[in-house]
Amino acid sequence: MILPTQEKERIISIDVMRGFALLGIFVVNMLFFHGPYIYVNPYDWYQTPSDQETYKWIDIFVQGSVYPLFAMLFGYGLAMQFMKSEAKGTSFSRLAVRRLLILLGIGCIHAFLIWSGDILITYALAGLCLIVLMKLKPLWLIIIAAVLYLIPNGLLTGLVYLMTKVAPEESVLYTAIQKVEESAVAYSQGSWFDVFGQRLADWFYMQGYGLNVVLILCTILPLLMIGSAAAKLRLIERARELKLFWIITVIVTMAAGTAIKWLPFNKGDDLFTMTVQDTFGGPLQAIAYGGFLALICTIPIVGKLLSPIAKAGRMSMTIYLMQSILATTIFYGYGFGLYGKVDIATGTWMAIGIYVIQIIFAEIWFTKFKQGPVELLWRKLTYSKI
Repeated sequence: MILPTQEKERIISIDVMRGFALLGIFVVNMLFFHGPYIYVNPYDWYQTPSDQETYKWIDIFVQGSVYPLFAMLFGYGLAMQFMKSEAKGTSFSRLAVRRLLILLGIGCIHAFLIWSGDILITYALAGLCLIVLMKLKPLWLIIIAAVLYLIPNGLLTGLVYLMTKVAPEESVLYTAIQKVEESAVAYSQGSWFDVFGQRLADWFYMQGYGLNVVLILCTILPLLMIGSAAAKLRLIERARELKLFWIITVIVTMAAGTAIKWLPFNKGDDLFTMTVQDTFGGPLQAIAYGGFLALICTIPIVGKLLSPIAKAGRMSMTIYLMQSILATTIFYGYGFGLYGKVDIATGTWMAIGIYVIQIIFAEIWFTKFKQGPVELLWRKLTYSKI
């Protein structure tokens, strides 16, 4: 049997990365929680200087840059479980499949009954694909990940660029006014059943009506593979030994990623600059963020100072689901009905405030328990008799 990771085996820098990624994900998701973010052109939708400036910095440094980090950490964790099972001579695949299928079930509950912006379904499906490739050497994982990511996304980006030249009117980002109005009515005034219908419509819209399979295979799976390769090379555990490697990596990826993320503001916002920004700029920044946190966590005092964030990272699924439950209760009609009534700056500070409360909750929880509540349930379901 594959045993769950014990506290003494944990690597604090990985939990710190998860903790910071959870905050970033919440800040971005908050745009969707309190407004019709998925249906608007964000570059001209926000009118006040405060909203425009706040969105600009979220777009450049957070949006598209934290979920890749979380995905790579997910792959890192799976590879660590695989290596532990190999060292003990136990079977990995059977229990890993069960674990991921349970995650898929939790994701479905989250997506259809709580909030449509769920990422757990995608991670579970990509994780099931990764299991097949887990025995590959790190170099092959990196090569296959690069091919899977760069060729399809490069071709797509090239086609979008050609479209901006041949038919520039087709590359303009539009706001779907009717969908904005429908979501505003459903979320701010509707009953739970009205919200459920809108949530379902939002989910199908974001999945591209089936095109999400491409996202899983060409975007999320390669990120998981990169994380798995990094785990097999022990790049985070050896951060002190690999200090020069990480310093160079952080500088190069941060500079390149940030330059790409600025494109919609420097070259004009259209489908091409937005595609390049999210597809290439975000993952580069994610690597920089992960490398920076790995480096500073080698300093003993920093590790102690960031311990509260690490505790939030230890119960990442609990924190993630709790954020959705709290935010939908605050903004949806069956709760406090504040949907559409909060500006971006206020929403961002609300996200930070809720996250601080979650950190306090995690501190208190871990004085009594070794895992978060959802993690305990996940573990119980996984390790019960098959």
